[in-house]
Amino acid sequence: MTSRVLLVSAAMTASLRRAAFDDGDPLDASGAAQARAAAGALPAAEAVVTSPSVRCRETAEALGLAPDDAPAELAGLDAGHWRGRTLEEVAAAEPEAVARWLADPEAAVPGGESVADACARVALWLDALRPAAGRIVAVVEPEVVRAAAVHATGAPASAFWRFDVPPLTCTELTGRAGRWNLRLGGPLAAG
Repeated sequence: MTSRVLLVSAAMTASLRRAAFDDGDPLDASGAAQARAAAGALPAAEAVVTSPSVRCRETAEALGLAPDDAPAELAGLDAGHWRGRTLEEVAAAEPEAVARWLADPEAAVPGGESVADACARVALWLDALRPAAGRIVAVVEPEVVRAAAVHATGAPASAFWRFDVPPLTCTELTGRAGRWNLRLGGPLAAG
Protein backbone atom coordinates (compact mmCIF):
# COMPACT_ATOMS: atom_id res chain seq x y z
CA MET A 1 0.00 0.00 0.00
CA THR A 2 1.06 3.55 -0.60
CA SER A 3 0.45 6.83 1.13
CA ARG A 4 -0.93 9.86 -0.67
CA VAL A 5 0.00 13.28 0.72
CA LEU A 6 -1.48 16.47 -0.72
CA LEU A 7 0.71 19.41 0.29
CA VAL A 8 -1.27 22.65 0.07
CA SER A 9 0.75 25.85 0.45
CA ALA A 10 -0.75 28.50 2.71
CA ALA A 11 -2.64 31.47 1.29
CA MET A 12 -1.29 35.04 1.12
CA THR A 13 -0.33 37.16 4.14
CA ALA A 14 1.03 40.67 4.55
CA SER A 15 4.51 39.25 5.31
CA LEU A 16 4.47 37.10 2.22
CA ARG A 17 3.29 40.03 0.09
CA ARG A 18 6.26 42.10 1.41
CA ALA A 19 8.65 39.15 0.81
CA ALA A 20 9.40 39.13 4.53
CA PHE A 21 10.39 36.19 6.69
CA ASP A 22 7.21 34.89 8.34
CA ASP A 23 6.45 36.59 11.63
CA GLY A 24 3.25 34.72 12.44
CA ASP A 25 0.80 37.06 10.79
CA PRO A 26 -2.69 35.92 9.75
CA LEU A 27 -4.04 35.69 6.22
CA ASP A 28 -4.71 39.01 4.57
CA ALA A 29 -8.19 39.71 3.13
CA SER A 30 -7.17 38.61 -0.36
CA GLY A 31 -5.58 35.36 0.87
CA ALA A 32 -8.61 34.50 2.99
CA ALA A 33 -10.98 35.19 0.09
CA GLN A 34 -8.94 33.04 -2.32
CA ALA A 35 -8.84 30.18 0.18
CA ARG A 36 -12.62 30.40 0.74
CA ALA A 37 -13.11 30.38 -3.04
CA ALA A 38 -11.10 27.14 -3.25
CA ALA A 39 -13.15 25.36 -0.56
CA GLY A 40 -14.24 21.99 -1.88
CA ALA A 41 -11.42 21.78 -4.45
CA LEU A 42 -9.57 19.05 -2.55
CA PRO A 43 -10.63 15.41 -2.42
CA ALA A 44 -11.76 13.86 0.86
CA ALA A 45 -8.92 12.81 3.16
CA GLU A 46 -8.49 10.43 6.05
CA ALA A 47 -6.42 13.04 7.89
CA VAL A 48 -5.81 16.78 7.73
CA VAL A 49 -2.71 18.34 9.28
CA THR A 50 -1.15 21.79 9.14
CA SER A 51 2.10 23.51 9.84
CA PRO A 52 1.78 25.04 13.32
CA SER A 53 1.57 28.62 11.95
CA VAL A 54 -1.45 30.91 12.12
CA ARG A 55 -1.63 31.28 8.34
CA CYS A 56 -1.68 27.52 7.76
CA ARG A 57 -4.45 26.97 10.32
CA GLU A 58 -6.44 29.86 8.84
CA THR A 59 -5.92 28.56 5.29
CA ALA A 60 -7.16 25.11 6.31
CA GLU A 61 -10.23 26.60 7.99
CA ALA A 62 -10.98 28.83 4.97
CA LEU A 63 -10.72 25.75 2.75
CA GLY A 64 -13.37 24.11 4.94
CA LEU A 65 -10.92 21.64 6.46
CA ALA A 66 -10.78 20.60 10.11
CA PRO A 67 -7.13 19.89 11.00
CA ASP A 68 -6.44 16.88 13.20
CA ASP A 69 -2.90 17.91 14.17
CA ALA A 70 -0.06 20.38 13.61
CA PRO A 71 3.14 18.28 13.80
CA ALA A 72 6.27 20.21 14.75
CA GLU A 73 8.09 18.50 11.85
CA LEU A 74 5.87 20.47 9.45
CA ALA A 75 6.84 23.90 10.79
CA GLY A 76 8.21 26.41 8.31
CA LEU A 77 11.92 27.19 8.23
CA ASP A 78 12.85 28.89 11.51
CA ALA A 79 13.99 32.36 10.42
CA GLY A 80 15.46 33.17 13.82
CA HIS A 81 16.59 36.80 14.13
CA TRP A 82 15.40 37.55 10.60
CA ARG A 83 11.73 36.94 11.42
CA GLY A 84 9.50 39.78 10.19
CA ARG A 85 12.25 41.42 8.10
CA THR A 86 12.49 41.37 4.31
CA LEU A 87 15.35 39.60 2.59
CA GLU A 88 16.39 43.00 1.21
CA GLU A 89 16.63 44.45 4.75
CA VAL A 90 18.59 41.48 6.04
CA ALA A 91 20.93 41.47 3.03
CA ALA A 92 21.71 45.16 3.60
CA ALA A 93 22.47 44.58 7.29
CA GLU A 94 24.10 41.12 7.13
CA PRO A 95 25.26 40.48 3.56
CA GLU A 96 27.77 37.74 4.47
CA ALA A 97 25.23 35.81 6.55
CA VAL A 98 22.62 35.97 3.78
CA ALA A 99 25.10 34.91 1.11
CA ARG A 100 26.27 31.98 3.25
CA TRP A 101 22.69 30.92 4.06
CA LEU A 102 21.60 31.00 0.40
CA ALA A 103 24.69 29.14 -0.85
CA ASP A 104 25.22 26.55 1.89
CA PRO A 105 22.25 24.40 2.99
CA GLU A 106 24.15 23.58 6.20
CA ALA A 107 24.40 27.27 7.20
CA ALA A 108 21.79 28.18 9.79
CA VAL A 109 19.91 31.45 9.97
CA PRO A 110 21.24 33.37 13.02
CA GLY A 111 19.09 32.10 15.89
CA GLY A 112 17.22 29.79 13.49
CA GLU A 113 17.83 26.66 11.46
CA SER A 114 19.51 25.55 8.26
CA VAL A 115 17.80 24.40 5.08
CA ALA A 116 19.40 20.97 5.58
CA ASP A 117 17.85 20.68 9.05
CA ALA A 118 14.41 21.67 7.73
CA CYS A 119 14.72 19.12 4.92
CA ALA A 120 15.71 16.39 7.37
CA ARG A 121 12.76 16.93 9.71
CA VAL A 122 10.22 17.00 6.85
CA ALA A 123 11.78 13.79 5.46
CA LEU A 124 11.42 12.15 8.89
CA TRP A 125 7.73 13.05 8.99
CA LEU A 126 7.11 11.71 5.49
CA ASP A 127 8.97 8.48 6.07
CA ALA A 128 7.14 7.86 9.35
CA LEU A 129 3.74 7.81 7.62
CA ARG A 130 2.03 4.44 7.71
CA PRO A 131 1.23 3.10 4.23
CA ALA A 132 -2.36 2.42 5.34
CA ALA A 133 -2.83 6.06 6.36
CA GLY A 134 -4.71 6.78 3.15
CA ARG A 135 -4.93 10.31 1.79
CA ILE A 136 -3.52 13.07 3.96
CA VAL A 137 -4.05 16.76 3.26
CA ALA A 138 -1.31 18.90 4.77
CA VAL A 139 -1.68 22.70 4.69
CA VAL A 140 1.91 23.82 5.08
CA GLU A 141 4.46 26.57 4.61
CA PRO A 142 6.16 26.79 1.20
CA GLU A 143 9.45 25.66 2.75
CA VAL A 144 7.82 22.38 3.80
CA VAL A 145 6.72 21.75 0.20
CA ARG A 146 10.28 22.51 -0.98
CA ALA A 147 11.76 20.15 1.61
CA ALA A 148 9.30 17.40 0.64
CA ALA A 149 10.20 17.88 -3.05
CA VAL A 150 13.91 17.61 -2.19
CA HIS A 151 13.26 14.35 -0.32
CA ALA A 152 10.90 12.85 -2.91
CA THR A 153 13.28 13.49 -5.81
CA GLY A 154 16.42 12.49 -3.92
CA ALA A 155 17.88 15.88 -4.75
CA PRO A 156 20.57 17.42 -2.55
CA ALA A 157 19.46 20.04 -0.03
CA SER A 158 21.14 22.63 -2.26
CA ALA A 159 18.19 22.16 -4.68
CA PHE A 160 15.78 23.56 -2.04
CA TRP A 161 15.72 27.06 -3.58
CA ARG A 162 15.05 25.63 -7.07
CA PHE A 163 11.44 24.76 -6.20
CA ASP A 164 9.03 27.71 -6.45
CA VAL A 165 5.90 27.28 -4.34
CA PRO A 166 3.22 29.92 -4.93
CA PRO A 167 0.49 30.45 -2.33
CA LEU A 168 -2.54 28.18 -2.39
CA THR A 169 -1.14 25.50 -4.69
CA CYS A 170 -1.21 21.73 -4.29
CA THR A 171 1.70 19.31 -4.70
CA GLU A 172 1.07 15.58 -4.37
CA LEU A 173 3.37 12.87 -3.06
CA THR A 174 2.55 9.19 -3.41
CA GLY A 175 4.57 6.28 -2.14
CA ARG A 176 6.11 5.22 1.14
CA ALA A 177 9.25 5.61 3.21
CA GLY A 178 12.28 5.53 0.95
CA ARG A 179 10.28 5.79 -2.29
CA TRP A 180 8.18 8.84 -3.05
CA ASN A 181 6.78 10.11 -6.34
CA LEU A 182 6.20 13.81 -6.86
CA ARG A 183 3.22 15.12 -8.81
CA LEU A 184 3.41 18.81 -9.55
CA GLY A 185 0.12 20.64 -9.52
CA GLY A 186 -1.39 24.02 -9.88
CA PRO A 187 -3.44 26.59 -8.02
CA LEU A 188 -6.54 25.61 -6.09
CA ALA A 189 -8.31 28.84 -7.02
CA ALA A 190 -7.80 31.54 -9.60
CA GLY A 191 -5.53 34.31 -8.30
